[in-house]
Amino acid sequence: MGSLHKIPVFLFFVLLHSAACGSDPWRPPAGAGEAGMGYSCITKSSFWAAFHNQAILASNKTYSAGFNYNNRFGIKELGTRSAALIVPAGTTSVGAVYSYFGYPDFRRQSAGLACGMRISEKISAGVQVDYFSERTYGEYSNSQLLTFESGLLLQAGKNTVIGIHLFNPLPASLYNSLLPARIRIGAGTNLGTSLFAAAETEMSTGGKMILRTGVEYQTMKKVELRGGFSTENNSFSFGLGYLIDFVQLDIGFHTHEKLGVTSSASLIFRIKK
Repeated sequence: MGSLHKIPVFLFFVLLHSAACGSDPWRPPAGAGEAGMGYSCITKSSFWAAFHNQAILASNKTYSAGFNYNNRFGIKELGTRSAALIVPAGTTSVGAVYSYFGYPDFRRQSAGLACGMRISEKISAGVQVDYFSERTYGEYSNSQLLTFESGLLLQAGKNTVIGIHLFNPLPASLYNSLLPARIRIGAGTNLGTSLFAAAETEMSTGGKMILRTGVEYQTMKKVELRGGFSTENNSFSFGLGYLIDFVQLDIGFHTHEKLGVTSSASLIFRIKK
């Protein structure tokens, strides 16, 4: 009876997770600062770049480590824990990422190794190899998947950058994969010394086109306010960040039109070379 009871519970969380994550349930987003901007972040200099656009890693100048928790709708079984490590090396930075979603009867894990490099004064590029695994209860199938992703960052003007990111850009006919192919294209600009604005679009196999916009305003030297909107589930976002010496704390919230609010919290440690 216990095992029969677990089956509908397991299926409920699988379906709820898929509906909540939209086009890519295998790759939950990371970073509370990014959540506060509606995840319009492929052009924003950020510690969590390895989850969004590996080309941004090239601008990293510090040894960094961070942890993020995404609490989806206040349901602990839908929570995602993420961690990352970045090591700078001249014009190149390397990173390692890990995320864990789920609970003992249904869990998805991913790990990746990334590298970002400055190709020229105005161009940066990055690439990452990803490993995904899914473990499910009882006789349900388990999956292990391997793919890669890459990103590009172009300095289009003094204050404007253009970002392009490709995830799993392989024809499905080459191998049997559950992973969608995805492309994100966006632009970001600094409007003065304290305001950053970004917009991007995402397209993936089997999904609708998604539009995202976000802003980040630095109210004082150590405090940042953020807001954003995404057409995926008509989601509004907001959040803030606070820097204390070498430690940065971020919190972010984004809404779902039917399921409620998801909260995120990140803690980042930076040590200068």
